[in-house]
Amino acid sequence: MKIKVLISFFLFIAAALVFISATNDDGYGPYAPTPLKFVIPTGWPKPPTDIFAKNKLTEEGFQLGKKLFYDPRLSSDKEISCASCHQPFAGFATFDHDLSHGVLNTFTTRNAPALMNLAWMTAYHWDGGINHIEVQPLSPLTAPNEMGSALDTVLLFLKADTSYKRLFKKAFGDANITSQRMLKALAQFTGSLITANSKYDRVMNGRDSFSRFEANGYKHFKVHCASCHKEPLFTDNSFRNNGRPINRFKDNGRMMITGLAGDSLKFKVPSLRNVQYSYPYMHDGSIFSVPQVVDHYMKVTAAQPKGLDSNLGSPIKLTPLQKNELSYFLYTLTDTSFTKSKRFGPDGPVFFKH
Repeated sequence: MKIKVLISFFLFIAAALVFISATNDDGYGPYAPTPLKFVIPTGWPKPPTDIFAKNKLTEEGFQLGKKLFYDPRLSSDKEISCASCHQPFAGFATFDHDLSHGVLNTFTTRNAPALMNLAWMTAYHWDGGINHIEVQPLSPLTAPNEMGSALDTVLLFLKADTSYKRLFKKAFGDANITSQRMLKALAQFTGSLITANSKYDRVMNGRDSFSRFEANGYKHFKVHCASCHKEPLFTDNSFRNNGRPINRFKDNGRMMITGLAGDSLKFKVPSLRNVQYSYPYMHDGSIFSVPQVVDHYMKVTAAQPKGLDSNLGSPIKLTPLQKNELSYFLYTLTDTSFTKSKRFGPDGPVFFKH
């Protein structure tokens, strides 16, 4: 009888502890995460790796990452956020400026690459110097000409903010704020930035049709551009020398990471999605319009810069009409449901420094 009483007592205590654990919100709300499913767009390949394999994608993690992404208080002068250089209306690139602005009126040395479809990448930045999406924010966060912060300083700020404690609790189960959790939350937001609803996509899915000019432009694209800008991502994520001369920063691109002379002036092939809004172009923002980009490839030849990519052995040959048709097609890659998304965009006014 005593044994049965003791067993019943211990079972009651165990149940009570489970109940208390489940209902204890530490003043920051209960832990009840809402799982999110990562959806691969129709006709797209499976990502090479599962970026969320060790970072469970949830609505709470996404919302925490979004708040961090748009918060300028993470920078040393409290004016520069991730979104200052990756502006949603520009396809999460830097609108209009060749180089992005950093803290204390400094400038970066490259044009900020557009953030989109990151789950299909295994290397990040123009030079591929970062190999994991969760590590990527550390460079801009701490660079003196970008956000200029120290990781410890950022964590002290987050730990002193009650709203962040509440969000970390909702995302991870308790209010313990660490750099790893911060980076995981940012990865949940940026890894969810998928753009796949342009006119091109609707045509491919049988829900729309190209105009005659767009259809002709698509033919030109497949002949002259598709070897590097492969569908449906419109990039093969490779690193290539496209004939742009070395800039004033003596930026050798991929060679700065690998140390290999053969990688001199090689930069990542950018996606052409939302190219209508993501100007200026190239790693240094040296070209300001799509027609000017086409002009570049109509002039560059293997006889020019050393190490030029083999696909550019001869210049593209297009008539003025064909050049315009190619531009018309490239504009079908514009996805306004992405650039104007309320889910991906800021919840309130954001100051974009120019």
